[in-house]
Amino acid sequence: MDKATISKIFSRLKKHNPAPTTELEYKTPFQLLIAVMLSAQATDKSVNKATKELFKVAGTPRKMLDLKESGVKKHIKTIGLFNTKAKNVIKTCKILLDEHKGKVPEERKALEALPGVGRKTANVILNTAFGQPTIAVDTHIFRVSNRLGIAPGKNVLEVEQNLLKNVPNAYMQDAHHWLILHGRYTCIARKPRCGSCVLEDLCPFEEKTTE
Repeated sequence: MDKATISKIFSRLKKHNPAPTTELEYKTPFQLLIAVMLSAQATDKSVNKATKELFKVAGTPRKMLDLKESGVKKHIKTIGLFNTKAKNVIKTCKILLDEHKGKVPEERKALEALPGVGRKTANVILNTAFGQPTIAVDTHIFRVSNRLGIAPGKNVLEVEQNLLKNVPNAYMQDAHHWLILHGRYTCIARKPRCGSCVLEDLCPFEEKTTE
């Protein structure tokens, strides 16, 4: 896809949603980190329901560590893989306190060294908490990027690299949120809502629907 069309795509997404942001609820970079860690293979809605009470009693690394693994489990037991996630949360909190003075690091290498934090989670934190122009490719962004043709790729890393290369600088900061929300609510997996899509005339996807 040519650069002019890609620019039109993001211009429309911006017009449709001028200030996109994550649907995870948080107040600090630490809380965002924990929420993103918990969101793996879980919905943002289920994570928000759990963290609403969790963050009331343990909104900092120290308080979370004091809660201990068993205490974290009680709050997140409705979320998938909660046993492993609780372990990673406690290990991460200890590292934050021991190595980063209780602060969430702003560097990718340090973030990815935390238990339960991979490239995608690190990208979310760098972008949403610290304003860095990164793009975290999840299943929604992978699907949308390939359907639109703005960053085709066979795997998430390839799509991420193509997005970083193809997205105009003016839209890079918010591209992650525009694409994920578009994939979550319009360009859905089984039956995309092409008929109500603001990008329909710019999209080369062949299996369009009338919805």
